[in-house]
Amino acid sequence: MTEIVVGPPPPRSHARLWISTILLIFYAGFVLLVTMWPQPQQLEFDGIAARVLRALHNLGVPEAFGYNALEFTANIGMFVPLGFLLGLALARRAWWVAIFLLPGFSAAIEFVQGIALDERVSTVLDVLANTIGGYLGLLFAMILRAMIHARDRTKIERELWERRAAAAQLQQENARRAAAAAASPAPARYGEPDPVTRVLDADFWDTGDAPTVRLPL
Repeated sequence: MTEIVVGPPPPRSHARLWISTILLIFYAGFVLLVTMWPQPQQLEFDGIAARVLRALHNLGVPEAFGYNALEFTANIGMFVPLGFLLGLALARRAWWVAIFLLPGFSAAIEFVQGIALDERVSTVLDVLANTIGGYLGLLFAMILRAMIHARDRTKIERELWERRAAAAQLQQENARRAAAAAASPAPARYGEPDPVTRVLDADFWDTGDAPTVRLPL
């Protein structure tokens, strides 16, 4: 049997890590800018909230859904992208760190607002809303990574099955050739590569789209 040279493993892709980390830094900075602005009236939150409430009430949302409910919902939505990006940036086995980072980040914001920003109101409800939104984003990230992981594993298993099937077919063909050569008076030919070696050889596959054994997660 011809010796199979494995060679060095393919490099691991860091595209997901770099992209998600950069986006996470920018979005965390945006959250800090919005929550730490010393004069929130300059951001016109009240005017925006009033317009949003009018639009919601015109669409049929009950009048009971007022400013406090809108603020609670907005605090949830603000932390959904933060949890999602954090779930993508962390390693697969370190996702649990986000369970502590998300509420800790929100609590730190509320703490600074309470002791350093006179025009800001620090409440536990804001921490609760931010934590809920962060956990929702983290859940979406974990679902997405699990789907990609399952897709890649299925693709790899399919590729390996096709190679094993091709190797079995080549073995059957060589067995028939050997049987025919044994029954024929013509001398047998030597030096043909082993069928498994042929299948595992990179030149045997012309498509070039075989998936890497290393998963991106």
